[in-house]
Amino acid sequence: MKVGDSCTRDVVTCVANTSLAEVARRMRDRHVGAVVVVDDERQRRPIGVVTDRDIVIEIVATGLDADTITAGDVMLDGLVTVDEDSGPLEAAQLMRSRGVRRLPVVDRSGALAGIITLDDLVHLLAGEMGHLARLIERQPKREAQLRP
Repeated sequence: MKVGDSCTRDVVTCVANTSLAEVARRMRDRHVGAVVVVDDERQRRPIGVVTDRDIVIEIVATGLDADTITAGDVMLDGLVTVDEDSGPLEAAQLMRSRGVRRLPVVDRSGALAGIITLDDLVHLLAGEMGHLARLIERQPKREAQLRP
């Protein structure tokens, strides 16, 4: 299984000079907690992520004006992405090592292909664990049929 098979392909994006007020509106309108910042809307190479938490901590809690602060002002340096051909365990390891809950998924050219979240990975891995549990349950029954 590949990350590209489980990621959300319809990603909410913005460019770095988008105001945080607009970013927040996009989050509200699309019911998401993060917006991926891209270099431009055509090439769509991810350069950062702005989360709802970033807006609360950087803007709301400090009393700054969300209309004058941009996505580029609050996105963190050192964006980590995951290739769409990577496995879910690799994505989970990246999340753990970098302390993030979301990873932009990129294609071979480095363009944004989707986003994978910790929730997506938990759901995916829980499904796989369920398959393994059913296998464990069936194995003794199959053995009993084959060796009465």
